[in-house]
Amino acid sequence: MNLWRTDNNPWGEEVLIGISWDLMWLAIGVAVLFLIGHAVWLRTRPAETHEVPSGPEAAAVPEKIERHSLGARVFHWIMSVAMLALLVTAFAPVIGWQFPWVTLHWIAGVLLIATVVYHIIHAIGWQDFWSMFRIGASEGAAHVRHILSSKAPAPPKAGKYAFDHRMYHHAIVVTTLSAIVTGVLMMVRIDTPFFTRNPYLFNDATWGIMYVVHGLSGVALIVLVAAHIYFAVRPEKRWMLWSMINGFIDREKYLEHFDPRKWDVSGGSTPSAVEGGSGALADASVSARRDD
Repeated sequence: MNLWRTDNNPWGEEVLIGISWDLMWLAIGVAVLFLIGHAVWLRTRPAETHEVPSGPEAAAVPEKIERHSLGARVFHWIMSVAMLALLVTAFAPVIGWQFPWVTLHWIAGVLLIATVVYHIIHAIGWQDFWSMFRIGASEGAAHVRHILSSKAPAPPKAGKYAFDHRMYHHAIVVTTLSAIVTGVLMMVRIDTPFFTRNPYLFNDATWGIMYVVHGLSGVALIVLVAAHIYFAVRPEKRWMLWSMINGFIDREKYLEHFDPRKWDVSGGSTPSAVEGGSGALADASVSARRDD
């Protein structure tokens, strides 16, 4: 298996021209193995039960809780369309599908950039931006122990954003920003309304590195997008998918999966939930703003 492709430039120098397409097939294989492996692993685990609190505190929770605002949902679905379009236009020509993929690819890229810029502004201006980036060591250790052993106690209930959601967010941020930065620079090599074509902006070696980084980001996104779709449609996770469509979850799901001390939907002050360690501290600030 080759990791990248090379060719000779007009001066006889060997330069990088992109990743090996073997990596595309490897990413597809890894995605398939992960999905099958997780489904098999889940069947070996005992059915998980979640304690549902009762009493006055539970009765004070609204029957419907807004989890995703309209702006967040519109952003998510437009970004999804852009991401899928980018993956199809990037890799479909490799398997022989012929269409004007270059034009469609950069248009989808511009749409993705627009959604990302919107999301950054929205997160900084209307959300608790840093809550996604606070990861407690004890929180992570509890999840690892639970994954490795069915006898390990279940991790503590999360705030608005679960531990695995935050870790996925970090992975998608790194890969998407890598693809965007290299993609914008690569657009200089083609005719678009945004740039005057200039294939000599960088030397061949620099262009080659850029192609490889862009390609690696693309194959990583194959795995990440496949995993995201898989978890979204799983029966036990489908309530999250519906919340991304209609914006709400019901009281039962809230009490079953979330800690009211870490995600306060009653509008009151959040009790001191940080006594349990850095994991609780990471989630305590998530409820600072309800709009995501």
